[in-house]
Amino acid sequence: MPSDANIPNIYIIGPQSTGKTTLVKKLKSELDYWPADTSIGTPQIISEVARSVLAKHKFSAKDITSSTSRCLALQKLILGAQASAEKEALRNSSWFISDRSGFDPLVYAKRYVSTDAVVEMQLEPAWMEVKARMANSLIVVCEAGTPWLMDDGVRLMPGSEDEWMQVFRDFCGLLNDVGFEYSVVPRTMLDLEKRTEFIRARWVERRQSFYRGQAMM
Repeated sequence: MPSDANIPNIYIIGPQSTGKTTLVKKLKSELDYWPADTSIGTPQIISEVARSVLAKHKFSAKDITSSTSRCLALQKLILGAQASAEKEALRNSSWFISDRSGFDPLVYAKRYVSTDAVVEMQLEPAWMEVKARMANSLIVVCEAGTPWLMDDGVRLMPGSEDEWMQVFRDFCGLLNDVGFEYSVVPRTMLDLEKRTEFIRARWVERRQSFYRGQAMM
């Protein structure tokens, strides 16, 4: 099913342990209360692809910091998996809500490999696909500094509070460089209901902006 340009997809992104997956699950549970018109249909939910990539290709979080070549290979695999997951989601619905994005691997490639690695990844066909979709979507970045930092034995963990915040700044900086619009869920907004309402309001604004743009044509 082709993506409807008037229905913005939602990407929930940001550093580790900032409540992204919990937020996506909450959004999923409240979708019945969202659209003013029901014609847009129910979105597909894209779960985080990185964990399945790590398991399938025998990578670990340590590979990100111990080997630049393995880190770059991993980020390319995650990017490709995200692009495939988005295409699959759009076969079943006209829009989706995604836990992470194809942009996240670029952030980690820049942080742990090099700026040249980001340029290399931006030449990947998978990035071209993902970028086109993200440009017309609602991108929400969860700020670091929340009280939920926890090592689950799988994800790469920041070594300090400062490093955690720097990853957040890396996300925002590269989003600015790429030219994506985005909204930030502040670390002080801990209530899950307020977080979901914040995103719902931004999504409505984003959708309305599409209609305003069409009216001006």
